[in-house]
Amino acid sequence: MLEIKPISEKFGADIVGLQLDEISDATFEEIYAAWLKYGVLRFRDQHMDEDGLQCFSQRFGPLEEIPVGRLPEEIKKKITNIYVTVISNIVENGKPIGGLGSGEANWHSDMTYVETPPPASVLLGVEIPPAGGDTWFADQYAAYEGLPADLKERIAGLSIKHDAAHTSVGELRPGFEAFDDPRNAPGAVHPIVSTHPESGRKCLYLGRREWACVVGLELGESEALLDELWSYAARDENVIKQIWTPGDVIIWDNRCTLHRRDEIDPSHRRLLRRCQVLARQAS
Repeated sequence: MLEIKPISEKFGADIVGLQLDEISDATFEEIYAAWLKYGVLRFRDQHMDEDGLQCFSQRFGPLEEIPVGRLPEEIKKKITNIYVTVISNIVENGKPIGGLGSGEANWHSDMTYVETPPPASVLLGVEIPPAGGDTWFADQYAAYEGLPADLKERIAGLSIKHDAAHTSVGELRPGFEAFDDPRNAPGAVHPIVSTHPESGRKCLYLGRREWACVVGLELGESEALLDELWSYAARDENVIKQIWTPGDVIIWDNRCTLHRRDEIDPSHRRLLRRCQVLARQAS
């Protein structure tokens, strides 16, 4: 049996005493069940390279390829694994070696602007600054359960359009044009209340606050409703904090969890590696 130490009563857990590149199929099934139960799992002191991270991550499903077409040629030549994204603020020869830089990342779920968002993300800590860059996670099962009954009734059947034009640090993505009205944002539409496909539980599914809109509502009404919902999304009692150390591996359920990141002093190096797990295609 796994040794599981909950970080909070119902959300987040440490799995101790394992090296993830050495686990059996039976142990992985226990890890998978714990992931569904707790939403966020942490594994400390992992001695794992890019191949090990990929091998563990792909047990959860197919992996997203990194967008090498956007990278400078000198960076492309250094890539040895097309499924492992570098998250870093390090600059070499005037060029960033990875994405997201040093800025703060606001609360979000990954890639909710596509029709079928990824169910899981896996992060490996490599170089960690002395302060900053902490990652926070918010339980969206608890967020939904904490809504007043009348608010649950109001949002039943409503959907949000999730902006595809901006990143989680607020930057305009390449190929998109700026706009002023969130109703003009490109992106996918998803119900505000999601039923998790594996647990069967209901949760809030808000994506990201910036440039979102509730489909079918006037802008002022949409903004007011979203502000009200976000006031429940990340309450202190439903949030856990990850202070990184080298060798930490974190996997979270993107379908029922929000996350954000604190800013980093640009003079301090930070390097993480990430695999994005894609939804399995129906056979």
